[in-house]
Amino acid sequence: MRIETELKLGFKDVMIRPKRSTLNSRAQVSLEREFKFKHSTLTWTGVPIMAANMDTVGTFEMAIELAKEKLFSCIHKHYSVEEWSGFLQKAPAEIVNYIAVSTGTGKQDFKKLAEIMELHSELKFICIDVANGYSEHFVNFLKQARKQYPNKVIIAGNVVTGEMVEELLLEGADIVKVGIGPGSVCTTRVKTGVGYPQLSAIIECADAAHGLGGHIISDGGCAIPGDVAKAFGAGADFVMLGGMLAGHTESGGKLVEINGEKYKQFYGMSSETAMKKHVGGVAEYRASEGKTVQVPFKGDVVETLHDILGGIRSTCTYVGASKLKELTKRTTFIRVTEQENTVFGKL
Repeated sequence: MRIETELKLGFKDVMIRPKRSTLNSRAQVSLEREFKFKHSTLTWTGVPIMAANMDTVGTFEMAIELAKEKLFSCIHKHYSVEEWSGFLQKAPAEIVNYIAVSTGTGKQDFKKLAEIMELHSELKFICIDVANGYSEHFVNFLKQARKQYPNKVIIAGNVVTGEMVEELLLEGADIVKVGIGPGSVCTTRVKTGVGYPQLSAIIECADAAHGLGGHIISDGGCAIPGDVAKAFGAGADFVMLGGMLAGHTESGGKLVEINGEKYKQFYGMSSETAMKKHVGGVAEYRASEGKTVQVPFKGDVVETLHDILGGIRSTCTYVGASKLKELTKRTTFIRVTEQENTVFGKL
C-alpha cells in the first residue's frame, strides 16, 4: 500500500485565466479540427465533441442531428445488426464520417462487430468500450481488432493513467477514452472507491498520448459548457458528453409526464435499469454501478448544441485562440474555491 500526495483536480477546482486577445468576435473562432491517427491512415475533420455510447444518448437519431453540425456519435452497442442495416440504408451518405460502431469484449461481440462492419465498407470508426480498461482480456480484444481492421480508427477505453494510455496506443488504439467514475449517472466511485479526478486525468493522459502520436477523449464529468472548454484546455482531443445530451427529442429513454411536466429517463450503462434491459438483471457476483434519473425534457438537441459550441467559442475569445487547437496552448488554469454566484440558483 502507498499514498500519492500530489494534488489531483476536477473541473470544479479550476477556472481559465483570461488573456489579451486580438479577436473581435466569437464568429472568428473555428471549432473544427483535422486529425491524423497513429495506426489508421484515415483523416477526420469536424468538431471533436462526441455523444456517449449510452443507449439513452448514442442513438441513431442523435447521430443524424449531431452530424449536421459536424459532431461525432459513438453509437451504443445494443442495436441489432438488422437495426444497423436499416439505419445505414436510410441515413445520409456522409453519416459514416461521424459515427463509431461500439462493441464490448464478450464472446459474441467480435462476431456482431464483423457483421455490422460488413454492412457498409465505408464505416471507419470502432469503439471498444468497457468500464475497466486495465484488464488483460480487454487489451487482447484490442489487439485482435487491430489485426482484423488494420486501417479503421479504433477508440478504446476507459482508463485514467498515462502508462495504460501508452499500452493501449502501442497495442493498436488510435484514440483512448479517459474517465473512470466522473459521469453524472455513474456510481463507480461510490461502490468501488476507484476513480481519478477528471481534469488531472486529462492532463496526464494527454501528455502520455501525444508523446506517442495518439489522441484521447475526455469521457464524463462535464455538466456545463465551461467544463467542455476546460477539458479541451487541459489537452483533450475529443470531449464525450452523456448527461448534457440526455433528455432531448433525439435521446433514448422513455418520455414520461410527472405532475404535468415532461421528463426523459437517463441511466448509466452499469445501472440496474440497463442490466435488466440488456442482460436480464444484475448478476449475483456484481453490484449496480449506475443511477437511473428523470431528466426534464429539453426539446430538440440543436439548441443545446448551439449553447455548448457558443460557450467554447467564447472561451477561445477570452484567451485569444482563433482555433480550437490553440486553446490548450493558451490555457492557464487557476485554482478556485467557488465557480459561480448561486444566490438565484445554479445554471
